[in-house]
Amino acid sequence: MEKIKVTCDSTCDLTAALYSAYDITVLPLGITLGDQLYADGVDVTVQDLYAYADKTGTLPKTSAISPAEYAAAFRPWVEQGYSVIHINISSDMSACYQNACLAAQEVENVYPIDSRNLSSGSGHLALLAVELAREGKSAGEIVEILNERKEKLDVSFVLQHLEYLRMGGRCSGVAVLGANLLKLRPEIRVQDGVMSVGTKYRGSMQRSVCDYIRGRLEGRTDLDLKRIFITHSPMSREVVDAAVALVKELQPFEEVLETDAGSTIGSHCGPDCLGVLFFKK
Repeated sequence: MEKIKVTCDSTCDLTAALYSAYDITVLPLGITLGDQLYADGVDVTVQDLYAYADKTGTLPKTSAISPAEYAAAFRPWVEQGYSVIHINISSDMSACYQNACLAAQEVENVYPIDSRNLSSGSGHLALLAVELAREGKSAGEIVEILNERKEKLDVSFVLQHLEYLRMGGRCSGVAVLGANLLKLRPEIRVQDGVMSVGTKYRGSMQRSVCDYIRGRLEGRTDLDLKRIFITHSPMSREVVDAAVALVKELQPFEEVLETDAGSTIGSHCGPDCLGVLFFKK
C-alpha cells in the first residue's frame, strides 16, 4: 500500500487533538506584529492580534508560506518513501497554493490541493484525505476525490461587525457604516474560492447566530451528515453553546466538532464570528 502523508496550511483551523489523531502536519503562515514575525498557531494568539489592532488601528500583516519552506517540510517525508498531499487555503486568498506548487516541482511525489476554501472548510478536506489514505486509496485517487468533494463544501460565517474586513481591505468604509447604523450582522459565504455577502441578520449576536444556523441547516435534505464544524473566533461561551445545541437539534450529524479560528483567519473576521461548515451530498 502506498505510504501517504497529509499536511496542511495552518488556516485549516483544526484542533490540536484532531491534528494528532489524524497525524496531520501543520505548516504555519506568518503573522507580523510591528517588526516581529510570528508563526500562526505556534507563538501568537488571536487575542494578540486584536490587542495590536485596537492599539494601532491596523491589522497585523499575514504572509504566505514560501516555496523554500514548503520544500523543506515536504522533502523529509518524500525521502522516507511517502507521497505528500498538502491542503492549501484558496488560491484566491493567498499565494500559499502557488508556492506549494513551486515546491512540488522541486520535490517529487507532492500533491498540493487548492481547497478553494478557508478555515475548517479546508480542514474538512484534510480529514477526508487521511480517511481515504487509511482506506488504502492511492495519492492519485485521493487527489481526484478531494478535487471533486471540495465543490460540495458549504462554508459560511456570520460576523459581529465588518471592521476587521474593512481594515483588511475586503470591505468598504461605507458598507461598514451602513451595517453599523442598521445594526446588521452580515453572513459571509465562501463560493468559488472567494468571499461574498449573503443574508444580513438583525438583533443580538445570539439571535443572529441562531437565525443564521437555521438558515443554513433547517429543513435541508442535501446535507452529508457525517461531520459538521462549528468554527468561531473568541466570543461568548453562551452563544457558542446555543449554536452547538441548535445544530444538534436541526440535523442528526454524526460528528459536531467545535474549533477555534486561528490567527490568520481571525485577523480578518475579527472577534465574535461563527460559522458552520459541512459537505453537501
